[in-house]
Amino acid sequence: MSEDDAPTCPLPQPPNFSGIEQLSLHPTTSPADYRVAMALADAEARARYGEDWMRLSWYDRDRDFESPQHSSECHADSAVPGYVDYGINHGAKLKVDVEDGRFVFFYAPVKLD
Repeated sequence: MSEDDAPTCPLPQPPNFSGIEQLSLHPTTSPADYRVAMALADAEARARYGEDWMRLSWYDRDRDFESPQHSSECHADSAVPGYVDYGINHGAKLKVDVEDGRFVFFYAPVKLD
């Protein structure tokens, strides 16, 4: 087998955000911490879904902390962080990015029957 015929690893692919509204927030006053940023992002989810929404996953770059915890451990060599993969694959319809990735939140509407 020549070098040209050798199997190759696929290049990492960016996340597929189709069907997910992406919103970037740049508040006049920078959020003091995760809780302040979460309140801003939650207000955006509430504006779209009323009280019927769920925060699926999030990331706090200040503390390098994500939820679900340790979701990126299986993504060590991946182009997609675990919290992003979790949100996308658990029905996220809204991504709120506060200050260019400082805080990122994924939300899904909840359908009550």
